[in-house]
Amino acid sequence: MRRSAAATGSAVFFALAPGTVAGLGPWLLTGWRLRLPFGSWLPVRLLGVLVLVAGTVFLVQAFVRFVVDGLGTPAPIAAPERLVVTGIYRFVRNPMYLAVVAAILGQAAILWQPVLLGYAAVMGAAMVAFVLGYEQPALREQFGAEYEEYCRAVPGWWPRLRPWRAHSR
Repeated sequence: MRRSAAATGSAVFFALAPGTVAGLGPWLLTGWRLRLPFGSWLPVRLLGVLVLVAGTVFLVQAFVRFVVDGLGTPAPIAAPERLVVTGIYRFVRNPMYLAVVAAILGQAAILWQPVLLGYAAVMGAAMVAFVLGYEQPALREQFGAEYEEYCRAVPGWWPRLRPWRAHSR
């Protein structure tokens, strides 16, 4: 796939998948209304801003890796041609899912909306089920030994402290 097509497809998928889960979902549940004045519990709310911004930055960076290094999109219908093991993927295998959950949790803290904590848990469980039931088997089939090496070296859900470097690349 050409990079321009990968970029377009990734932008569309970004709006549809994480945009819906981390943006539309919280908005539908809360109307993005503050339950208390913003000054209430200010340290928690400022932490929420930090978590939301960090999640968004990591999410965008992960999508960029699919375009630049994978020559594809995160969408299963336009999967990458190459296994993406660069950037944030050197620290954790599932940064997009973690970033989406972080964005939801950040909004929960900013808005002081506990319903978003439950929503984050449900979405996180759905993401883990998707990874275990579809994504990992599909990646094993598509990339074989390269993916197995990556799985042995890089944790799925808790980031490494030091970046992993593939031996074969």
